[in-house]
Amino acid sequence: MFRKVLIANRGEIAVRIIRACQERGIKTVAVFSEADRTALHVRYADEAYLIGPPAARDSYLRIDKLIDVARRAEADAIHPGYGFLAENAAFAAACRDAGITFIGPTPEAIEAMGDKVTARNTVAKAGVPLVPGTPRDMRDDDLLAASLRLGYPILVKASAGGGGKGMRMVRSPEELEGALGAARREALAAFGNDSVYLEKAIEAARHVEIQVLADSHGNCIHLGERECSIQRRHQKLVEECPSVAVDEELRAKMGAIAVAAAQSANYVSAGTIEFLVDKDGNFYFLEMNTRLQVEHPVTEMVTGVDIVKEMISIADGRRLRYKQEDVRWKGWAIECRITAEDPDNNFMPSGGKIVALREPTGPGIRVESGLYEGFEVSLFYDPMIAKLIAWGETRAEAILRMRRALTEYRIAGLKTSIPFHMGLMDSPRFQWGQFDTKFLDSYTAPSPQDLDHQAQLAAIVGAMLHHEGGLRALAISHGGDQAGGASTWRRSGLLTGMRSLL
Repeated sequence: MFRKVLIANRGEIAVRIIRACQERGIKTVAVFSEADRTALHVRYADEAYLIGPPAARDSYLRIDKLIDVARRAEADAIHPGYGFLAENAAFAAACRDAGITFIGPTPEAIEAMGDKVTARNTVAKAGVPLVPGTPRDMRDDDLLAASLRLGYPILVKASAGGGGKGMRMVRSPEELEGALGAARREALAAFGNDSVYLEKAIEAARHVEIQVLADSHGNCIHLGERECSIQRRHQKLVEECPSVAVDEELRAKMGAIAVAAAQSANYVSAGTIEFLVDKDGNFYFLEMNTRLQVEHPVTEMVTGVDIVKEMISIADGRRLRYKQEDVRWKGWAIECRITAEDPDNNFMPSGGKIVALREPTGPGIRVESGLYEGFEVSLFYDPMIAKLIAWGETRAEAILRMRRALTEYRIAGLKTSIPFHMGLMDSPRFQWGQFDTKFLDSYTAPSPQDLDHQAQLAAIVGAMLHHEGGLRALAISHGGDQAGGASTWRRSGLLTGMRSLL
């Protein structure tokens, strides 16, 4: 096993990786900018090195400085975490050239799957279903003609990068020219590449991703799905494992496709295949994230597989410890991303010193954080400051535990997203599992009257479920047909949601 690992990141994910290394007896090296001199990951690591000023471009994104520190510290390997250089093929190649193991996929795999169009072409050869779209580097006139063939609405998407940057929804040909120009400018500023392509917009879709693990000995498995549809401007806020929209049959199909997609790129390490799932259960490849995901803890809580430790073992040349038949899913886990933002002011960033902190504990609760009292939250970096994860035997219990944990969570000194998450846990639509990627466009926090109605509805449903035929009757009343209403109702999440109200 590696003797020493450098973590090329900051905040809660750096702390997470440091802990995984410590549990394997591996010494750790932290890097920090001038803004992070007193950060928790700096305190937890065995060694820590200053790499530059606060701006990420002068510190955490400097490949030359990271390689230099790794050499000086005599680190065997580098874990990139997520964000920053995690999906940068040049960084992975620089590590290899320096004789340092990159804990992640090969530069070639990152290159193949990092560009969305190349990724689509790669997985298509393995029979992975794709959202209809266009090649990249087409002229605007050709894109207009292609848009008419695809049919509106469509998405203009940047070929490189992600996180919603360089993406525009277009509902008519008249909007396309302006959307193309805006998307190209944003993509160029964010990724240094203004290449875009078109993709058919799948309306009322869910964002569901499959976690995969692959070693260098040809073994590849999946760890099931995560529901990631609660998004604001294409940024995920809440994730779940499993998904109310996925049953065992669909999980097996999506899992097999995800494994095929990873193998088509000769992928090694942890990765995520992202899909759109429509209301009829059809699914389409969206992209592959060639890194650890922010939401990996919900999969760990449900499967018992430590994904970070598996990444380290795979990078060290070891075989996967699990076969597909070894993977079991137990219970339900929900993750809330805690951000330094003001949800009452359009999620404006909120920095400042933490004057008081109380993190929740108790059965089924996990907190991943880089916070402590007195820490100064900077505006230089991503606003996510912690992750709160709740596990329960059922989705209902996970929601109730999350509600309880959120009421215990106290971060004084700056605005956070905690009040937003508390309102979401009380939303009947969220509890019923009735949401898609556009959910937050029409979401409003529930009023006291809504909660009263919710309690009344729960009582009615509870009474119906005690009578033979009540399940089918209620399914039909919600639009199911007599032949398949009950199963449709279960897939939609209503059954899970109604039980959560009792």
